[in-house]
Amino acid sequence: MHPKISPFILSGGSGTRLWPLSRRAYPKQFLNLVGDGSLLQQSCKRLDDPMFLPPTILCNNEHRFLVAEQLQELELSDANIVLEPVGRNTAPAALVAALVASKQSDDALVLLMPSDHVMNDEEGFHRTITKGLKPASDGRVVTFGVRPDAPETGYGYIEIEENGEDVFDVIRFVEKPTKEIAETYLESGHFLWNAGIFLYSAQTMIEAFKAYAPGILKHCQEALEKAKTDLDFLRLDKAAYEQSENISLDYAIMEKISDIKCVPLETQWSDLGAWPALWDINDKDIEGNVTHGDILLHETTNSYAHSLDGICLSIIGMDDVIAVATKDAVLLAPKHRAQDVKIIVEKLKQTGREEHINHNRVYRPWGWYEGLDEGDRFQVKCLMVKPGKQLSLQSHHHRAEHWVVVSGTAEVTLGDKTFLMTENESTYIPIGTKHRLGNPGKLPTLLVEVQSGAYLGEDDIVRYKDDFNRENET
Repeated sequence: MHPKISPFILSGGSGTRLWPLSRRAYPKQFLNLVGDGSLLQQSCKRLDDPMFLPPTILCNNEHRFLVAEQLQELELSDANIVLEPVGRNTAPAALVAALVASKQSDDALVLLMPSDHVMNDEEGFHRTITKGLKPASDGRVVTFGVRPDAPETGYGYIEIEENGEDVFDVIRFVEKPTKEIAETYLESGHFLWNAGIFLYSAQTMIEAFKAYAPGILKHCQEALEKAKTDLDFLRLDKAAYEQSENISLDYAIMEKISDIKCVPLETQWSDLGAWPALWDINDKDIEGNVTHGDILLHETTNSYAHSLDGICLSIIGMDDVIAVATKDAVLLAPKHRAQDVKIIVEKLKQTGREEHINHNRVYRPWGWYEGLDEGDRFQVKCLMVKPGKQLSLQSHHHRAEHWVVVSGTAEVTLGDKTFLMTENESTYIPIGTKHRLGNPGKLPTLLVEVQSGAYLGEDDIVRYKDDFNRENET
């Protein structure tokens, strides 16, 4: 009998390829794009089988509360969250997964998988993983590939040798090819797309790093030994982890070890690497269009249109385009130029704009806030505070605030006073005054906040107490 598998889900990403729907603070794994729930939640539900132990999610500090909230929505109270202090690619992540799993069991098996892929057949996924159990238990690293149906240049490839069995021998890994080379791969029938999913014994992976990347092993072991528990998170030691080489698992290990096995995935698969992928995997209307949200089309064909936040998006007389509208950004591009969205994101960064970082609605562990209006020396926001949650005890150097309760009940701390406010009641917070906002009720509390002052940036905040250990964060 094989040991149960420890799934380790990688939840990183910069929110670039599906901008403007995806942002740095809210990348695509947290979005509900296909099917039921976010991509991260679908990844977790894919592991609902007796062969799997509760999952561990590796994410960065900025996304920790998003991950926690989405796990809570699935009632996955036994899932674990490990915080990566700096991004270091998939090699250190794969090793941390092995080190964590090895503490639980000497013969632990690890399934390393991304959080933002689409697979529409859970049973097919389970069958695929089952086929890799024996070789992984025997000390081989097993990778999973996708049979290509087009000469795709956006994926890495795996060259395989079919041996009449369900598990193939890996000859080599190939980086993203040119269109001409990809066509030869497709014609040969001996190449699979690299899905970036790996199954391996924890000890096998640790030994591989000991042989081929001892520096990464040293720093990851130290980062885990010095890790600290922060609320429900395990925070890897930053000083040790940031010394690890920033390198992929393919480069650090897979291209150096022998006897690697590969199993083809028995399910439709997409990594949603660009907007056309969402057009590909969704059902089309009679004119070849895929639409989400409030969309009006006229004489438009073979296009993907996505509207967020209730915006009415209208398209006339276009073919083969991507159109995406949010409250603060609109993208329009031919499908074949969709990869160039990263150029727009880079321009936003270079000009100091924030549309690549946050949506108009910014999520916090206590709820969210959304910008309504702004001008010289004023800013208006809507705040939602979840039941039982409260913001930090804080003050501001440069701004005063007015709060008006729209619905629900607010508990307000203002200086040395604490009082309740209900619908249509308001209060004023002077500059420099310690204050706190909470929701003691059982329903969400909505407020309108009017800020006024010489500086209204989010970094004008001094935290004194915080339920989420964010005293040193903006």
